[in-house]
Amino acid sequence: MLEVIEKLLLLQDRDRDIHSLETELSAIDPQRRLARTKAEQTRNAADAARQRVRQLESERKELELEVVSKRQQIEKYELQQYQTRKNDEYRALTHEIDTCKAAILKIEDRELDLMEQAEIAQNQVKTLSREAETLGRETERQLSELDQRETALRQRLAELQAGRQALAASVEESALPRYERLRQTKGGRAVVGVEHSACGGCHVKLPPQVVLQCRSNVELVLCPNCGRILYYTRDMDLAVAE
Repeated sequence: MLEVIEKLLLLQDRDRDIHSLETELSAIDPQRRLARTKAEQTRNAADAARQRVRQLESERKELELEVVSKRQQIEKYELQQYQTRKNDEYRALTHEIDTCKAAILKIEDRELDLMEQAEIAQNQVKTLSREAETLGRETERQLSELDQRETALRQRLAELQAGRQALAASVEESALPRYERLRQTKGGRAVVGVEHSACGGCHVKLPPQVVLQCRSNVELVLCPNCGRILYYTRDMDLAVAE
């Protein structure tokens, strides 16, 4: 194998490692946002449940005041009944008293309903508060692990990038620009082997003369179809796949 091919293969492996690390690093911030979002949603749900409890309690107190008002009206009507001597007025006041009593019964039914809803909401508050507390601790742990992982990845990436510069500097000037262009356009696979007399990148069958050139290991050989740099080693199968 040509020395330049060996160096390019080392460089290509290094570039793949760098790309893998960069991919891992790019996923860390979304993982942070996801962890924080989940914790925030749980806290918001607990806050909403607390607000619901306060709202129900406020409504219940308003109903209590309404009952007090109705009872005061009843007392007023009963006093007027005691004072009146007219049957029509007495009957009218009796009707008003009955109306107030009926309204009180409805209000009290509504109060009971609100109390049941408040109990359910309070249980939700307890459950969601526990979940928020647990998830909060878990989120802090996840964020700490992500920070540590990011630090380690960045350190490793810096080491690989420094080594990459040294590798690139050792490659022949005539071959490096071609490799760099192919790396950008071929998904990182710039240098490929010959597989069953075909290009290992585009998998198109190679002309016999190109295969012979690869075997001779005299000069850089390019795939006539995709332009990738080809190489051959003795363990590669040159038989045409049936």
